[in-house]
Parts: sequence; C-alpha cells; structure tokens
Amino acid sequence: MLPTLYEYYTSGGIKTGLSANGLCFTLNEKIITIYSGAMHYFRVHPDYWRDRLRKIRAAGLNTVETYVPWNLHEPIPGVYDFGNGDSDFEQFLDIEKFIKIAQDEDLFVIVRPGPYICAEWEFGGLPSWLLRNQKMNIRTSDEAFMNYVSAYFSKLFEILSKLQFTKGGSIIAFQIENEYGNTKKKDKPIDTDYLIQLKNIFTKNGLVELFFTSDTPSNGNFGSLPDVLNTANFQSDPEKELSLLQSYQPEKPLMVMEYWTGWFDHWAEQHHKRCNKEFSDVLERILKFPASVNMYMFHGGTNWGLLNGANIEGSSVDNGGYQPDTSSYDYDAPLNEAGDYTEKYFSVQRLIKHYNPVLTALPVLPELIERDTYNEVEITEELVFDDILKNEDFYIESQELLPMELLPITYDMGQSYGYIVYRRRNLNIPANSVLNIRGRVCDTVIVLINGKVVSKALETPEDLEGFGYWKVKDSSLEMSNEDCENATLDLVVENWGRVNYGKLDQFLQYKGIWQGHVSLNDRFLLDWEILPLDFKKSWTNSLTGWQLPRFHLGPALYKGTLKVFKRKDTYIDMRGWTKGIVIVNGFILSRYLKLGPQQAVYLPAAFLKEGDNEIVIFEHFAPDNHISFVKDQIYSSVA
Repeated sequence: MLPTLYEYYTSGGIKTGLSANGLCFTLNEKIITIYSGAMHYFRVHPDYWRDRLRKIRAAGLNTVETYVPWNLHEPIPGVYDFGNGDSDFEQFLDIEKFIKIAQDEDLFVIVRPGPYICAEWEFGGLPSWLLRNQKMNIRTSDEAFMNYVSAYFSKLFEILSKLQFTKGGSIIAFQIENEYGNTKKKDKPIDTDYLIQLKNIFTKNGLVELFFTSDTPSNGNFGSLPDVLNTANFQSDPEKELSLLQSYQPEKPLMVMEYWTGWFDHWAEQHHKRCNKEFSDVLERILKFPASVNMYMFHGGTNWGLLNGANIEGSSVDNGGYQPDTSSYDYDAPLNEAGDYTEKYFSVQRLIKHYNPVLTALPVLPELIERDTYNEVEITEELVFDDILKNEDFYIESQELLPMELLPITYDMGQSYGYIVYRRRNLNIPANSVLNIRGRVCDTVIVLINGKVVSKALETPEDLEGFGYWKVKDSSLEMSNEDCENATLDLVVENWGRVNYGKLDQFLQYKGIWQGHVSLNDRFLLDWEILPLDFKKSWTNSLTGWQLPRFHLGPALYKGTLKVFKRKDTYIDMRGWTKGIVIVNGFILSRYLKLGPQQAVYLPAAFLKEGDNEIVIFEHFAPDNHISFVKDQIYSSVA
C-alpha cells in the first residue's frame, strides 16, 4: 500500500523544510520535485475548496500555490478580515482554513503573499486607500508604504507562521514580492533595499521556510536577491528560459514558478485558447530539463465582485491604453472556471505519472459537480436611476471634481470600487449644448439630464472609441436638442478595475473624472454633489422604491426572483443584456458586456438557497425583460 505524501516526507519526524542547497530540492532531507498548480482561494467559493484541491491532488500534483490579496484582507487601514471581518468577501477570506484543507487533501502549499501580487486582480492586490497619500511611492522602500506593509504582514504572518511545514503544517515556501524585475527602467535600477526590507519582515514575523522570487529570465536577473532562490515565469521556449535561470544561479535547483497554462481575457477581445498539444509539449520539456513546476493557473476560478484587474499600455495617468479584464478567470486552465476537467488536465496527469519517481497514494478522480438550467426568471421590478440615488442619502459637496480614492468617506479612506456619480443641479442647458471633459475618463461615463440618458448607448466595439470611454482624450458631447431649464446633470462614472501590472508609474491609478475640468459651452462647471455608488451587500439588500418595470434606455436596476427547489450550479445567460453587473442575494457575482468574450455568469449553487433568491442586475443601457440560464460558459466573437 502506497504512503500518503505526508507519510512519505515526514516519516521519522520533521527535521528540515524545503531546501535549495544543491542541484535538487529536498524536503525533510528527501529529494523532491515540486509538481504544483495555482489556485486562488479568493476566486473559488469556499464550499468548493476541497473539491478543487482534491482534483489537483488526483492529477498527481503534490503542491498547490496561492496568492494573498491585501486589498481584501485589509479593506480599511487597521481593519482586517481573515474570515471573520464582516465584509462582503468574508466567507472567501479564511486563508487558514484553506491551507488546512490543502493539508487534509495531502498537498503542500506555496504562498505568495505580496504585498503586490499582479494576478489580474484589482490593483494587483494593493488596497486603493494607499492612493490617499499622494506623496507615497508604492512598491518601493518608501517609509510610509513600508509601515503599511509591515503592519499588514504582522497580522497575516501571525496566521501563516504556525502553518509552516517545519511546525507541522503544509506551507513549504514563501515568495518575496512578485516579478519585481519588471519594474526596472533603462535609467533606473530596481529598489533592492525594498526586497531586503520585505525579507527582513518575513524573518522578523517567524517565517522560516524557503524564500524565493520569480521573474522571466529573458527579462534579466533584476528582481532577485543573492541569498534567495530565483524562479522562472514563462509560457514557451523552456530550454532558453531555464538555461538563463541556471546561469544566474548555477548551484541551485530549477523551478518554473509560473508556467502559463493559458491566458486571461480582456473585455471586447477574443477569448484566449491554447491548444493542449502545445501546452503538453512545453510541460514535458520543463520536466525533462529537469525542473520543478507550478502551473499558473491550474484552476483559475472567477473574479467575483468588482475585483478584476486590467492592463495598460503607457502611463496610467494617460489611461488611453487601458484594457479591463473579464470577470471569468477561466484562463483556459486544466480545470475550467466551474471545476470541470479539460484535455489539459489529463495530459498533466499522464506526464506527472511518467516523470515522478516518488510514488504516493492518490485519491480517486472526483466526480464533477452537476450543473443545470433553471426556469427563465421574469423581471418584475425596476429602480430607475433617480430612485437609486434616493437610496443614497450621503453625498459630498465639492467645488472641484474628485476621484473616488480622495473622497472624504470610509474613515477618510475614499471609495475603493464601483461607480461615482457627479451631480450638478440647477443648470440652464440650451438646446444643442456641448459638454466637454478635459483629459481622459477613468474609466467610462454615462451622461444624464433630468434622469434621461443623452450620451450614446453602447452597441458596437467602435463605440468604445468615442465619447464615454477612456480611449478619448478631451472628449465632447452634443447634448439634448431641447432647452432644459433648472436641470440636473449627472455624470455616472465606472471604475472598471485598476491596473494590476506594469512599471511603478502605472500604479498611480485614480478613478473617476479628475484629470481636468468639465465644461458646458466652454464654461467650467463647479459646485458638484459627489455620490459614491459601490453596491455593498447591505445597501443593495435594503433598497426601496421598486416599481413595475418600464425597460427604458439608461442605467437602472432590474430585479427578478429565482425559485430554487434543489440547488445546482448554473450559468446566467447575459446575451440579451448590454453592460453592467449581476448581483445574487446581495453579492456581486460578475460584470457583463455584450461585446464579449464572456457572455455568461458563473453561479455556483453555494450562492443560492432553497426557496426565493433575488437576482438584481444593474444595467447601463438596454435591458432584457427576463433572465435565462445555461449549463456552460458562452464565449462569443467580438460583435
């Protein structure tokens, strides 16, 4: 009878942890090749953690890797949520429980705590409240930034330190920062002192397992430290990348910390697919080199809520090259968004079985979680935009426009996610007036006069090149062809996700209208009311003023009731809607956009209850009159 993984590596007692002192990794003085897969606990409903982890182990992997999102664990400075913080994401944040389940499922754990994680996650996992200090340099040894990092890490590491392998837990390694070499400019080296200070914080807080950094070797060896293991991130040409890594540290074992199994999607682009033949060929070449490997992602999951990240070309201040990520983080990974096996999964299983010389017991392949379609749900209630704002009795008076991060709210920490409404009352707007917005919008804007939309509704990809979107600098809009006296002008601006990757100057990411003045017929508009609209669960569930639906064009909330007799996973089909967010029982599941590629919203049964379930949709433009369901994700070509 084969031993379990832990029986094999801990028999005779635990003496040492993971070691990189030589050409092979050893764990507790036994040679080990790390076969790892990335899965982020915050992207998977906790009811399914065990299912996904068991599937990872059943593929033959011996390790699971996860990032840690600072922005979820410390939503307000000094206020922490590790599963009991009463935030909307509370149930996702019990990292101790996740790591212990991984150990129950006979897996070791690699933790990448940040503080910056990239991960196609909002702001790379950094809390937006860091932007309140406009003089602070994020991801550097800046004293103010490091004070925040140190305070957060002291809380996080208090949990993680007791879960280390040498203390009887499952964590075998910790990453210092993330791809820090990518911050290098030709005329400016990386802030090595920053990495050293992070390492000292790790040590000070009782972390004793193996430390490592990760970068793409062909980008140079800039993000490493002399006494810390360097690992590689790439998708192709493994011989080139691993040979370079070997030249950087010739007496160390080789590990690919991110072998990219697929890729992520931006809105209004094609869905990314990577064929299994190419994926399997590169994986086998990594194993033959030989090197250890962590497959990123092995199970991608979902960017719940409004937590998707974005890419950017150029400066974040300019925002012209902005590319927001979809809510689905399927990643074309071996386990898809809903936890199904793919062709890649079975290729991984076959290759590890062939190359792994250490035989340990593996679980039987878990059965798939059943999905089904529910009966179509009729939209029965509507809340028009003016009535939505009547539920928000708090607003800020400001002469100038402010970005959401600098609003004096949330203990003076600003607004993190969602929408920001700039309202100007008592305006006389002559027919054919022209509204001008200086600079770029961050990221989209809808213009209303007296509650009626006057900006163009989104219909085609070409519309993203016009007024209302980030691609246009110094944009203008010709408004109503009627005179409007004593009118109310609303500018509804959406934060579509902060950039998660780039040079250090790309992390100055304020959202809203803030790069210049708004003018009407060349006269600056001042004296605004600013209303934050972030759709927190408690607020959404307490909304009043619902009426029978009229399905007019423009931003509004639509509600329907899903009756459930037996809970099953499903997908909500959004092809009849235009753009917005989907909320189930108060929790924001996903964004959606008719331009694709993602056309459906994953709804795990764990979010549902037997009986009545409220589905609320915030639609920016043209709604459907019903909600329908499908069994699988739908990807479409860009319209």
